[in-house]
Amino acid sequence: MSRISQSPTDPAFVQNPYDFYARQRASGPMHDWDEYHMPAVFDYDTVNALLRDRRFGRDCPEELKTPVAPHIEDFHQVEKYSMLSLDGAPHMRMRALTLRAFTSRRIARLEPDIIEISNALIDAFPSGPFDLIPAYATQVPVIIICRLLGVPEAMAPQLLEWSNTMVAMYQARRDRQIEDAAARAATEFADYIRAYAEEKRKHPADDLITELLAAEEAGEKLTMDELIGTCIVLLNAGHEATVHTIGNGVVGLLNHGHAGQWLTPERVDATVEEVLRHDPPLHIFTRYAFEEAEVLGRTFKRGDQIALMLGAANRDPKVWDNPEAFDPSRPIKTNTSFGAGAHFCIGAPLARLELRHTLPILFQRCPNLKLEGTPEYADLYHFHGLDHLMVSAR
Repeated sequence: MSRISQSPTDPAFVQNPYDFYARQRASGPMHDWDEYHMPAVFDYDTVNALLRDRRFGRDCPEELKTPVAPHIEDFHQVEKYSMLSLDGAPHMRMRALTLRAFTSRRIARLEPDIIEISNALIDAFPSGPFDLIPAYATQVPVIIICRLLGVPEAMAPQLLEWSNTMVAMYQARRDRQIEDAAARAATEFADYIRAYAEEKRKHPADDLITELLAAEEAGEKLTMDELIGTCIVLLNAGHEATVHTIGNGVVGLLNHGHAGQWLTPERVDATVEEVLRHDPPLHIFTRYAFEEAEVLGRTFKRGDQIALMLGAANRDPKVWDNPEAFDPSRPIKTNTSFGAGAHFCIGAPLARLELRHTLPILFQRCPNLKLEGTPEYADLYHFHGLDHLMVSAR
């Protein structure tokens, strides 16, 4: 197995990681990535299999964990109650309780809100060039999360600030300043949700926080810490991914041309899946071995890590013809953008619903939408999303 070196913060890589993925995949499915200090898998079949392989999971085995640095203890006190950090029975319990509240019916009821918010934001577009990310892509998901949770929409900017600050902990650019800020944000976010949940306990309403308080499965309920962790992960994971996907999807559609014909009711589902496949918001999903396991001829010991390259798997030429091209006409095949197996993204139905409306409404309302300059991706790896997207709509 070869060793590879590629800084994830290198400006050229940030703008286009796909050439690197293609080179590695062409020379073999798995390579030791120096900067991540672990092997990385680049082909679809292996990534898809490992996402479902219960010999691997998200959390480091307890006996192999290293002490948490004191300055980020507050961050970890919140994150340890996130579904993303749990495996096995604790994860299944928390997921089942969350799904008691986060139902398909509740998600479907958000459809009119998505349509209303999208149109209202477009009404406010300026006549000249503007940045679509803060004007549209960021706003729809965060306002929807506010309405879902039942928190005041006036809190959207603050929720967004907390979310962005916490999510930076998972980016390659992480440093001490980011860590200190994330610890403060985690504490403030948790304190806000805790206080708001106590209000909902006294004054129940038709919202997700009230439903999470009431959710019960086999005699079990979420603790307050678990409820807080669930609310935070729904915002952090769901909002971050949807913002990037809307932005990346707009670029793909504008570069491909004739966006309107690919966003009709008959074609929009296939177009959304192509957006997710071609330029997904999350590019790496790391896993720990829970037991000795062999992958592609290599033996992993308990506690060894492996990086699953979702962005590379989605462009595997063994699965998709001409995978580098954005082609909404291609047949739908299951991509890895929402993961798979036990940790399949719980927010995938909501994300798809948002994409099914935000993209068609944007191009219907703005048929002359065009790029103003070259889109620039932000230094967010392992996420892949735009720093800004300058467009004109009139």
